[in-house]
Amino acid sequence: MRLSVFGCGYLGAVHAAAMASIGHKVVGVDVDPRKIESLAKGEAPFFEPGLQQLLTEGIASGRLSFTTDASAARGAKVHFVGVGTPQQAGGHAADLTYVNTAIDDLLPQLSAGDIVAGKSTVPVGTAAELAPRIAAAGAVLVWNPEFLREGWAVQDTIDPDRLVAGVPSGEEGQRAAEVLREVYHPAVAKGTPFIVTDYATAELVKVSANAFLATKISFINAMAEIAEATGADVTQLADAIGHDARIGRKFLGAGIGFGGGCLPKDIRAFAARAEELGRGESVNFLREVDAINLRRRERAVQLVVDGLGGSVYGKKVAVLGAAFKPHSDDVRDSPALDVAVRLNGLGADVVVTDPQAIENARRLHPQLTFEADRDETIRGAAAVVMVTEWDEYRRELSPEHAGSLTGGRVVVDGRNGLDAAAWRAAGWSYYGMGRP
Repeated sequence: MRLSVFGCGYLGAVHAAAMASIGHKVVGVDVDPRKIESLAKGEAPFFEPGLQQLLTEGIASGRLSFTTDASAARGAKVHFVGVGTPQQAGGHAADLTYVNTAIDDLLPQLSAGDIVAGKSTVPVGTAAELAPRIAAAGAVLVWNPEFLREGWAVQDTIDPDRLVAGVPSGEEGQRAAEVLREVYHPAVAKGTPFIVTDYATAELVKVSANAFLATKISFINAMAEIAEATGADVTQLADAIGHDARIGRKFLGAGIGFGGGCLPKDIRAFAARAEELGRGESVNFLREVDAINLRRRERAVQLVVDGLGGSVYGKKVAVLGAAFKPHSDDVRDSPALDVAVRLNGLGADVVVTDPQAIENARRLHPQLTFEADRDETIRGAAAVVMVTEWDEYRRELSPEHAGSLTGGRVVVDGRNGLDAAAWRAAGWSYYGMGRP
């Protein structure tokens, strides 16, 4: 099938490459000429495991192309819209500028019977507002939210755990759903759940899933705050309650909290939309979820200060990690970078390292010092802070080796990913998040 993808950022580029890899002919469209130039050469403009290979193979096969010319989308059967919906400047609501612009660019390219599939995370009610404009061009709008995990996005696109299609009522909607089934044939054929619903439900599936995950993370971080006041160990607590099948262990890792381009802005936008709908009280808890999340960053900084005797001024602090999570170079709302910036503001000599995110981090915070080599980052440090759980830090850095490089023996484990007993046995003062 011929497909177009409007928006070639993180979501769109991965989606275009993945769809080409399962046999479709795909054109990606974006207004950023530098991004398109990179993608057209088969070069991934960001780090995502597996994406580079898909781009190389897709372009070599002739099934995948990228352009700034929206007219290249003419003739495609399904047009995906995967542009960003950032937080509004000066507010919490989602900014739909990019969505509306993409629809404006797409409308002249549509033919009767085409399907427009929205993938962007939008406030509930957006699809209902856009549908009449799409229908006026003879096409049908469906809402097909994504559920990608950064670091696993290629796998999640090709082999998703579920597919959701929000469609209009009647035969028109059912026909559109069947077209989407064809698009995702390999996943559907292996039994992946394919849920057909209305627009509002499809939009809510995405934002409510993110809200639930954010809540689960902040719940265990709230328990970490109680553990710190009582001497309990939140990691053992999480293991114990995680054995309950109704709760589960995933997303119960206490630490410095969530970040990235999705969870923080999505829960804020969800709360803002609920207020607009007159149901703000229904999601008031999300404001506390957000507040808990931000408090844990402050707690990590305080642990460093405490570990260094009450002041970090003039002392070298090695910060291991800049990306908001491992297997990504995404630094949007990164808790790791936030901790580094806060320590820098207290007068510490902060040196940050990361396997993939240094250039993105440097553009965002040029006031920080960055070092690509992990050992050079640690060398002479009074304290080491692990804030992104890359294997290079969590598994491959021994406390003995680190101790041979540092000027001090203070380690703050912002992700509770280190072996506390091993580090203490090697002579380190170990500080975890919600651990005694």
